[in-house]
Amino acid sequence: MPQIQVKLDGTAVDGWLATISSEFPDAEFRLLATQLRDDGAFVILEVLTPKGDELVRRFENTPEVDAVDVYHTDERMVLLQFQTSATKSYDPLRKSKNISIYPTILRNGWFSVELAASHERLSKYTDELAAAGIPYEIVSLVQSHTVSEILTDRQWEFITEAVERGFYETPRNCTLAELGDVLDIHKSAVSRLRHRAESRVIKNFVAEAAQ
Repeated sequence: MPQIQVKLDGTAVDGWLATISSEFPDAEFRLLATQLRDDGAFVILEVLTPKGDELVRRFENTPEVDAVDVYHTDERMVLLQFQTSATKSYDPLRKSKNISIYPTILRNGWFSVELAASHERLSKYTDELAAAGIPYEIVSLVQSHTVSEILTDRQWEFITEAVERGFYETPRNCTLAELGDVLDIHKSAVSRLRHRAESRVIKNFVAEAAQ
């Protein structure tokens, strides 16, 4: 499944949370969980800052914050939850039906958002960002695969047996013939199985490295 990391400017749409973060430019805002609703969002937020009391007061005096509860505060961080009805920076997520991978990092007005979804969903997200006029840049795009998407069950069985028995060690601790005995197939068949499995692994590696 494709995974994308996007950096976006929350202050460009008058995002109040992004604006607060720009007032604390040395702080790292870590959004640990977000429950999006039609009328806003419920958020659990950790902020790494020595100005915890000042930050809490800023939240309490922000009109867009409907409620705020402080879980913990000390000389280096604040953990709080809040509810808000203003979610311009979140709207592209909600409209594209995507869920970000947490934590989402916010520094000095810029969100760093990671998503794992289909190409169609990811494309919908960037379309919604553009429609909302939110400046963004794609930091990385990775096409990850599960084993079942790359190898057949039999090829995966060969690879795991070969690794466990030291076939890929230098010098080798077992031969193809010995692997054939383990897998109960002839040496020529295990040789074909090996080449097909290795070919798929190598092609997938090269394809991902070229992205």
